[in-house]
Amino acid sequence: MKKYFLFTAILAGTFGIQSQNKIITINNNLKVDREFETVELTKKTLGLTADAKLENYTIKDLSNNSFLQTQTVDNDGDGTMDVLLFQPKIKASSKQDFEVLVGTNPNASQTISCYSRFVPERTDDYAWENNKVAFRTYGPVAQKMVEDNVPGGTLTSGIDAWLKRVEYPIINKWYDKMTTGKGTYHKDTGEGLDNFQVGPSRGVGGIAVNVDGKYYFSKNFISWKTITTGPIRTSFILTYADWDAKGNKITESKLISLDYGSQLSRFEINITGTKTVAAGLTLHDKKGTTGTNLKEGWLSYWEPIDDSEIGLGLVSPKGSLLSFDNHVTNEIDLSNLYGNIAVKNNKAIYYVGFGWKKGSPYQTKQEWEKYLSSFAEKINNPLTVKVKK
Repeated sequence: MKKYFLFTAILAGTFGIQSQNKIITINNNLKVDREFETVELTKKTLGLTADAKLENYTIKDLSNNSFLQTQTVDNDGDGTMDVLLFQPKIKASSKQDFEVLVGTNPNASQTISCYSRFVPERTDDYAWENNKVAFRTYGPVAQKMVEDNVPGGTLTSGIDAWLKRVEYPIINKWYDKMTTGKGTYHKDTGEGLDNFQVGPSRGVGGIAVNVDGKYYFSKNFISWKTITTGPIRTSFILTYADWDAKGNKITESKLISLDYGSQLSRFEINITGTKTVAAGLTLHDKKGTTGTNLKEGWLSYWEPIDDSEIGLGLVSPKGSLLSFDNHVTNEIDLSNLYGNIAVKNNKAIYYVGFGWKKGSPYQTKQEWEKYLSSFAEKINNPLTVKVKK
């Protein structure tokens, strides 16, 4: 009798696990193949119970029975994973089935390709990267050094670009070279370099507020919080001290994320005190060429940089890029191509990044702008998920 009850219990347990497995269909409604786009699954999407744990699930591609890389993220910091991430490959104008099942991926990569961290050993930078691009921005210690006339500080809320040309992570390696005196990240030894001038410019996507034709912006971030790093996404929050735009009190924080395979970081600006934000691309010494497409929602700047060329780009969701301003001035580092983006419910969302000729497939202005156009089309027509009953 005991054996019978044990066998029944095993059957019931097995059935309970199997009943949690879900078949989902991913639909691509565009006439192009899709990859390196992140799908987010929640417990609600999957119809799971509140006590289910997303980290216990993995994804199988039913077309070839292969497991896909996944990552779970606790977005709100309450100790419970909120989303399960994966990046499917979907052919043009097609649907594909995947199984969301309890278990572990036997082929899961332990590489953290999408990485970010606070860097106290280099004053107080915050840096982030994926397998394509890297960025950094600057904290309060660097600001105070400038204000106190201490050499080595940086006063800007602009975004710096680190021009990497390798797929593997470089942030820790480059900072180690600099802090230990083993080398410098200002010289390219095969992995890329930091030769991108930011200064008080907006760099690659820093924001400003325009009041009566004049641009105002914050100083360095005052606090940071890393949300996640992993094989698919890194995300973090930067908070800024309240600042003034000609009598308008501005509060600002940035939720920034960068996904595997993307040239562009996603910026979600949480802001009060203004109905629009101006996200900028620095024009440096104004020797480059701008490109704009308000209908598709993107701006670009293609320019020479040392012995190569670089394309900067900004993409905003449909209907949110209201106008642009090719703001040229004789003031050092204050010429920027601004995209004026609508603030809705105290949020402004855009994507911004770069393609370096030595470290990306984009060798011409035309190729870079084709990427921005394609990126815009995809964010406005995301892959859709349907759970099979």
